[in-house]
Amino acid sequence: MKTLKIANIPGDGIGKEVVPAATDVLKAISDIHGGLKFEFTNFPWSCEYYLEHGEMMPEDGLERLKDFDSIFLGAVGNLKLVPDHISLWGLLIKIRREFEQVINIRPAKVLDGVRSPLLNPKDFDLIVVRENSEGEYSSVGGKIYQGEDEIAIQNAIFSRKGTERAMRFAFELAAKRRKRVTSATKSNGIYYSMPFWDNVFEDVSKDYPEISTDSQHIDALSAFFVTHPERFDVIVASNLFGDILTDLGAAIMGSVGIAPAANINVNGKYPSMFEPVHGSAPDIVGKGIANPIGQIWTAKMMLDHFGEEELGSTLLDVVESVTRDGFLTPDIGGKHTTKEVTDEIINRLKAVDKKGITSEGASFSKLLQS
Repeated sequence: MKTLKIANIPGDGIGKEVVPAATDVLKAISDIHGGLKFEFTNFPWSCEYYLEHGEMMPEDGLERLKDFDSIFLGAVGNLKLVPDHISLWGLLIKIRREFEQVINIRPAKVLDGVRSPLLNPKDFDLIVVRENSEGEYSSVGGKIYQGEDEIAIQNAIFSRKGTERAMRFAFELAAKRRKRVTSATKSNGIYYSMPFWDNVFEDVSKDYPEISTDSQHIDALSAFFVTHPERFDVIVASNLFGDILTDLGAAIMGSVGIAPAANINVNGKYPSMFEPVHGSAPDIVGKGIANPIGQIWTAKMMLDHFGEEELGSTLLDVVESVTRDGFLTPDIGGKHTTKEVTDEIINRLKAVDKKGITSEGASFSKLLQS
């Protein structure tokens, strides 16, 4: 039996509601797959932890996390308690940077039963590969002077190594999908970094002649996400551009509450981290109506990362069967609670199990449809 050690960090707000829900789903997956087991360890690191201890995580927090197989994060942030630049850089970004999680992956697709705000979404199915370690989100810069003479300087750092790494990841991913990569650029307005980005993209594309490519300026690309999202397969983008595009991708799906993300360590030295795109949603905390799908879809991405792609596909198929049949939380037009949606997903997973799933390998997705 393969045992995977998972560090759960529910974090703030609805993270404390959706992480337990997704953990229950993973436990059900474990029951289905006789050769797979999860061991969960919970960590209370959050803005509330900061108020008590003066830090978002203890000094040895990363040391505690480094031997886990992956990190399952809920949400970080509570502006009423802690400024965002403290909460995010003290937990989320600290883990991303120091665990060398250099790639961020965020898919967006039409889910049956979830109404897109687009008049005709045309069954788009895309994935954004975001460079996750440098770019516009570098911490290089500073401030000088005071008052009306105050100046803030923020340097965007683009290395060939980091840029090429993200692009190669995107090409390898596209090879398993529809064999198309789009580069998000702005070389008509950003003088140095974006022409550099374009040149690296051109160099990398030569190693993948079977993959079709195009480059789009970020402003036009954002518009095309709304008008023609079905055109896109894999999009590779810098840290800032990828961040913006993926929130837009969540919006055209119907809700940020259903959007997943993965922060990938590609060298195997440290665990990767899986988190939904949504924030802590303080306005609905404690109401029992947080959408668990973003966190559960994130669990699907974690299964894929562990090589359990068949299980991951089954989980997403089950989720889509639930949304198709109208088990929706209020953010996507339904009346169901977090628990009701989660319980329905678990019940359907158990029903699939009764059709004869074994760890030796019946086709899970086919069994779901039978």
